[in-house]
Amino acid sequence: MNARAYFYLAITSLFWGGNSVAGKMAVGHVSPMMLTTLRWTVALAVILALMTPQIRRDWAKIREHWLQLLAYGAVGFTMFNAFLYSAVKYTSAINAVILQAGIPMLIFLFNFVLFRTKASVAQIIGFTVTLIGVLITAAHGDFASLMQLQFNFGDALMILACIVYAAYTVGLRWKPNMHWQSFIAAPAFGALLSAIPLLIWEFWNGSAIVPDASGWAIVVYAAIFPSLMSQVLYVRGVEMIGANRAGLFINAIPVFGTLLSVLLVGETFHPFHLVALLLVLGGIAIAERGRPKLPR
Repeated sequence: MNARAYFYLAITSLFWGGNSVAGKMAVGHVSPMMLTTLRWTVALAVILALMTPQIRRDWAKIREHWLQLLAYGAVGFTMFNAFLYSAVKYTSAINAVILQAGIPMLIFLFNFVLFRTKASVAQIIGFTVTLIGVLITAAHGDFASLMQLQFNFGDALMILACIVYAAYTVGLRWKPNMHWQSFIAAPAFGALLSAIPLLIWEFWNGSAIVPDASGWAIVVYAAIFPSLMSQVLYVRGVEMIGANRAGLFINAIPVFGTLLSVLLVGETFHPFHLVALLLVLGGIAIAERGRPKLPR
């Protein structure tokens, strides 16, 4: 079970890292809220095409927990991205990456405050090691650049984004007992419903961009991989090893994003990228080897 969970969460981080690259490539081709709305429209269409029989079998459970399921989609799928997309208008990518690396610690904190779930010494050490790896990536190997960063409105929005996703992750412990296909379908619908007002707002302020050919390619990628497959794998990973352990894999996203930027966007690979990757993976390994016997 652990090996499968590691695989699911590693693939999740890879796809979410690819989502960051797709976001960079989307500039000028499709606007943020348009992308958010269309990705969930496409994802929901795929879900209904492939998963309708299972959804019908679980319809009674879906109706029983409909508000909770819609809230998962609104909070974990839409709200996080809305804060993230808004944050990068006011703050740097470096700030956003550094603040996003705080999500695992917020998960630890929420679990401790709400459920008295303690993190082991090894988990704390592992988190610290992965955080160093993320900082190396964000600072491009130059820690002095971190001292020049300034806190602004965008950073505040990014902190809200991190809080939102940490809360979503911890909230998965109350996930209704149903087939994963049914569980992902209802939150996807909630994500689409909650994204529509944001799209209307984007049209109202004149910043909406209808996707061109490149934009549609990005929409399809975002719908199938970061939106659909990653959410399914992340939920399964949290189910299998708990929120504290699963959340630590989030710190691999900036590293995967950097590597994919090198491969797809043509950015230069530097030695500090390799160091950062080893630190992130090593930190996850340390945390896993010293995990508490009852991780949930």
